[in-house]
Amino acid sequence: MKLSKFGENFSGPSGIVELMDDLGSALNENPEMLFMGGGNPGRIPDVEQVFKARLEQVLADPDQLHSLMGVYQSPQGDRGFREQIAGLLKQQFGWNLSARNIAVSNGSQSAFFVLYNMFAGDMPDGSHRSIHLPLAPEYIGYRDIGLTDNLFTATRPEIELLEDNLFKYHVDFSRLNIGQQTGALCVSRPTNPTGNVLTDSEIEHLDSIAVQQDIPFILDGAYGLPFPGIIFNDAKPHWSANTILVLSLSKLGLPGVRTGIIVASEEIIQAYTRVNTIVSLACGNLGPALATELVASGEILDLSREKIAPFYRQRAEQTLVWLRRALGDLPYRIHRPEGAIFLWLWFEGLPITSQELYERLKARGVLVVPGQNFFPGITDNWRHKQECIRVSYAQDAAVVEAGVKIIAEEVARAYAE
Repeated sequence: MKLSKFGENFSGPSGIVELMDDLGSALNENPEMLFMGGGNPGRIPDVEQVFKARLEQVLADPDQLHSLMGVYQSPQGDRGFREQIAGLLKQQFGWNLSARNIAVSNGSQSAFFVLYNMFAGDMPDGSHRSIHLPLAPEYIGYRDIGLTDNLFTATRPEIELLEDNLFKYHVDFSRLNIGQQTGALCVSRPTNPTGNVLTDSEIEHLDSIAVQQDIPFILDGAYGLPFPGIIFNDAKPHWSANTILVLSLSKLGLPGVRTGIIVASEEIIQAYTRVNTIVSLACGNLGPALATELVASGEILDLSREKIAPFYRQRAEQTLVWLRRALGDLPYRIHRPEGAIFLWLWFEGLPITSQELYERLKARGVLVVPGQNFFPGITDNWRHKQECIRVSYAQDAAVVEAGVKIIAEEVARAYAE
């Protein structure tokens, strides 16, 4: 079989493909595996009940059912849904928005594929531009998304060591090098994989740098504000005329409906929509059908504040207790949990690579994600990349507790060797 360069690049090995293969295997083929790998959200009965009731309303109304199943929506997304999103953001935060500032995507992953390749890669003047990640580690799904090579550059973080075996990454503005080769800045908040929440001042500083360079500031809010709001410290939502805010319904508990939301200037939304027409033809209908009334009433924010964030905060705190007990005196640190649904474990001086640790854990029936896949744009041999793993605490408590015990055993074995 002869493949094009595109075919070779996108059908070859990659971290995100391995992650999703593991997810599918764990959830469908090997349910006995202790699944602490992918980003599948936890099950929150009160939230599931809200979605169930809304789906029953749609199914009971012939017109709504026809709109759900029998018509194409615009490539920009259902207009009523976009109007409600714009109205909510304008009312709650004073952002100057209309439906023309909103687009819908078939999941935020497809949105980033379009956005990154719109702003970086080979340029019409023959130059090459990149997406700069001001803080790495960053989301594994970014890494292999480019249609050209070298789509990402990144800045190493400043590492603050904290008490109780914790640490925190900060943007190292002294190393941040933004020039003509940069097509956009991008951060996730909270950061996937670490649960780091960039401070309001860091976010505002990055946006101001992007404005000065006349490039967009892309803010991945899949776990963040204003919904699903999986943030455990004080932070405020951010958007400006220069910001592209990407939201998702997945971590509300709806990963299967594949609905992303882009909030940006009208010019960017128009360009995105034209590309999306070619790539996707139209947007899916199920996400907007389930969420429009929740957005219109503001219930989506209430669910985020009162049900979703407390659920994950409790899980994070409990998993920290289990990890500290199991890891004992081993040389470990955990990134301070500030949001998202993961803990980021750093084993300084780990004698094996994070990939080897992943393989050993998988052989024992525990799935995590090896850390080296989370550093797109950092091409040197920084050993730190091989000393970290991402652990999800979204699954049932018994699964997480059992997985923590096995992780500690395998880490201890690696150091003993």
